Amino acid sequence: MRELLPVLLDRLTAGPVALARVVATSGPAPRQLGAAMAVTAAGEVIGSLSAGCVDSAIVHAATDVLDTGCAVGERFGPADLDDIAIGLTCGGEIEIFVERIGPERVADLADLRASVGIGRPVALATTLTTRPLWRLDHPGATGSWRGLDKDIADLRDAGRCGIVGVDDTEAPRVCAADRPRTFVHTFAPPRRLIAVGANEFVRALCTVAKNVGYHVTVVDPRPVFTTPARFPDADEVVVAWPGRYLEDEMDSGRTDSATAVCVMTHDAKVDVPTLVSALASDRVGIIGALGSRATHDDRIARLTVAGVPRDRIDDRLRSPLGLDLGGHTPAEVAISIVAQLISERNGGTGQPLRDVEGPIHRRVPGS
Repeated sequence: MRELLPVLLDRLTAGPVALARVVATSGPAPRQLGAAMAVTAAGEVIGSLSAGCVDSAIVHAATDVLDTGCAVGERFGPADLDDIAIGLTCGGEIEIFVERIGPERVADLADLRASVGIGRPVALATTLTTRPLWRLDHPGATGSWRGLDKDIADLRDAGRCGIVGVDDTEAPRVCAADRPRTFVHTFAPPRRLIAVGANEFVRALCTVAKNVGYHVTVVDPRPVFTTPARFPDADEVVVAWPGRYLEDEMDSGRTDSATAVCVMTHDAKVDVPTLVSALASDRVGIIGALGSRATHDDRIARLTVAGVPRDRIDDRLRSPLGLDLGGHTPAEVAISIVAQLISERNGGTGQPLRDVEGPIHRRVPGS
């Protein structure tokens, strides 16, 4: 839904919009929790909720919601080829909540967009009721809300989306008005990718990584090459010695186990100090270095001379970086690198799907 926020704020200037979000899934599902689609009164559809199998039904539901103002929940299960009913061909189940939003939501959406923009953890709690209530929950928020404050904060702090509370059909002895069934839509700060080097491979990596949600920093000590104009898709372009920069970032707490460091300069006086710093710390996650087999062998030898234990190198360093896709151009290399980042983050194998058993859509660890 991050990408929909500026669009929603823009379309709300013309009138109410129907917002549909995935609030629950079971089994293999085409989209993750929080995936969103908006439908305007003029019939414009922005975003999607599936591979197309349920979107048309949601557009019809959204039209009704715009007319009545009453929110609805829609559930879809596995598709039956002998049944005319709409279903999911992937075999999973999905619950979608559709509500009408108008000018009364502009302030909350603007606040949400601002929080996402500065990387502040925030959760949007929405009661799954006919007339939904909203609450934006930031770290340090005060005041009680529907008896769900701790539940919302726990999901927000874990960076997870989910449903909290109860409804009358599931827990008839608990008053749903006190703890209504509520979707907690969490917007965690984007994962960081620190790309070392100011070259065309890093430029391509910025574009691909940005498109899958990374906050990308380019760092290189050469000011003539390290400029925002050369890296328009980077969030930050820093002129500094990468090893020192990385140590400062780690010491200040601006990196964590979700941070990826990709060293792509092919210059030992830059590569080696950066990798020594990264490998010595647990405050970064994936550590990779681009290069040929010969470059890799030379790099390992230099790291060993610098005092990095060989088992630490073998356990932590992805070198040569990237999956074996057979590509050569900067864009192809960037895709192979980001594919490896995605695979390792989600516990994937990197193999062709036809050669892998089990569900295609795995649950992300911690979700």
